[in-house]
Amino acid sequence: MKENNKQEFSYFRLKLRSYMSEHHPERLHDTEFITTRADMALTAYCDAVAQGFTHLEAESIASEVLYHGLHFSKYDTLVSVLENEFERELPMPLPERLAPILLSNKAVQATFDKFGLTDTFAASEQYDRLYTELTGTVVLLIESNKLPTIRLTEEASPKTL
Repeated sequence: MKENNKQEFSYFRLKLRSYMSEHHPERLHDTEFITTRADMALTAYCDAVAQGFTHLEAESIASEVLYHGLHFSKYDTLVSVLENEFERELPMPLPERLAPILLSNKAVQATFDKFGLTDTFAASEQYDRLYTELTGTVVLLIESNKLPTIRLTEEASPKTL
């Protein structure tokens, strides 16, 4: 029991869970990944200190291990599409609430699967293509499922003078 409490309060585990809750909420339930990655970061930190690095340098090395493969976020990208392209139809806080639901949609998953997503993907030429394809996918999902949006609701209601 004490061991579980120790893991729950691991600095790197808490740091990773906090990061993932903001940028990868769809993976937050993957406790095995979080535990393994936090343990790897702790090992990297301890090894760096043992090799003579300062604590700040060791923290930086451990952070590289902790966040490897997590710099690009499907969630952040989808929220960005929803906020920028559907601002009228989906005002705040709807994009942040809708993004996790959309991430589990097969059409949205298929759109992401077309691209080799890496830590540096957001800076690549392909990012704009992904962004455009995600926008189109969301439009198709709204239209094909006849999902209500704010604009549709406003258009359907009688205008008052």
